[in-house]
Amino acid sequence: MKLTKAIKFNSPVVLSFVFICIGAFLLNLITGGYTNQLAFTVYRGSMADPLFYVRMIGHVFGHAGWEHLSGNMMYILLLGPMLEEKYGSRNMMVIIFLTAITTGLVNVIFFSHGLLGASGVVFAFIILSSITSVKDGGIPLTFILVAIIYIGGQLIDGLTVKDNVSNLTHIIGGVVGACCGMALNKKQ
Repeated sequence: MKLTKAIKFNSPVVLSFVFICIGAFLLNLITGGYTNQLAFTVYRGSMADPLFYVRMIGHVFGHAGWEHLSGNMMYILLLGPMLEEKYGSRNMMVIIFLTAITTGLVNVIFFSHGLLGASGVVFAFIILSSITSVKDGGIPLTFILVAIIYIGGQLIDGLTVKDNVSNLTHIIGGVVGACCGMALNKKQ
């Protein structure tokens, strides 16, 4: 059996997302940081600038460094295929898009600094994966525990740790994941 026949493109949306993030990272390295500023970081700017709208979605593809990129991509590659198999490719695209738009809007409205990276998507996936087994309107204990530990940790970090991490973006990503999960599980 040929290796190319043995390797399966098992999760098209998740794999495409990862490849776009890697491409954006390499492009940013080649341009010395220019492309992150141009298309892969959302920040306050003129709404007359067409790139403002590109950045509202594009910020989830940009990453500040290898550690930032690899950390996010590992979670996405671990959780994404299972979620895409359960909810479908179209729904995964919608979840990524909603997370990008929501986190981008919140950042532009409430903060003056730029935002880039897929951590909002990661946390949407984390919360979404904790509610994949919702049946008969019940709420899984795993979801409750993940939400408490996760949101509690983000709140504590947001209040006590002064770093470049947008804890609010993580929380918003988790809320998007929870809302999408509840909506999708009602349909099933």
